[in-house]
Amino acid sequence: MIIDFHTHVVPPRVKERRREYLGRDPTFDLLYSDPKSRLATAEDVIAGMDADGVDISVLLSLGWASHQLCVEANDYMMESVARYPGRLVGFCTLQPRAGREALRELERCLGAGLRGVGELRPDTQGFDLQDRATMEPLVDMGRDHGAIFLLHASEPVGHEYPGKGTVTPDILYPFICRYPGLNLVLAHWGGGLPFYALMPEVARALQNVYFDTSASSFLYRPQIYGQVTDIIGTRKVLFGSDFPLVPQARPIGEIEALDLSPEAKRLVLGENARSLLAL
Repeated sequence: MIIDFHTHVVPPRVKERRREYLGRDPTFDLLYSDPKSRLATAEDVIAGMDADGVDISVLLSLGWASHQLCVEANDYMMESVARYPGRLVGFCTLQPRAGREALRELERCLGAGLRGVGELRPDTQGFDLQDRATMEPLVDMGRDHGAIFLLHASEPVGHEYPGKGTVTPDILYPFICRYPGLNLVLAHWGGGLPFYALMPEVARALQNVYFDTSASSFLYRPQIYGQVTDIIGTRKVLFGSDFPLVPQARPIGEIEALDLSPEAKRLVLGENARSLLAL
């Protein structure tokens, strides 16, 4: 089984009317101001899955800064999952600064069967991960429902690229330590955080933290798979493509070509995600 833990969708009207959304949201502007940047609907994801042999995909929205845009995106997410049961798993998007409205929206989405929250981007959404008054009610509700939180992560060094952002390991680590019971997925290899798991206290803190491989080929050489699994183990790594930025076949082929055991590849490509999602 192959499960892609990191794909992005937008409602069809956003894809069709891209220009109307530019200037309305900083995350959207950052990622999609370039007309060549790809936008996808649920149907686009399904078509890609069928072409590339993916069994299940986790759908993520954007880190919208507007609560109303979050609600619209979540409506579409719920509709999409209902249209493709067994193929798509949906996460909701939230603006934590919306306070009680965000909490009600999380309750609505989890009650409708969405499995988590993400992709959260504190940099472009303008909230502080360390603000307990903002984050704690959402985390508490998420933990009570067994929800998974997926956070954008970026490298503190290296080349710049659209969407890199500033959610670096030093920002993520205090949040991880504060909420040890939260199932957390950090995108893009956690901005390099797994390498710090060579420190015993960091390894202990990462007990419920997983790392997806989204956009890996744009960031690291393929050796990262072996290096990271040697440090944190094969059960902490989740295959993610970052579709539609990256066609799903590309990272699947990269993983299959690695000098990893068949069991390690099976875990990374799907079994870890299946277990985390309790499918």
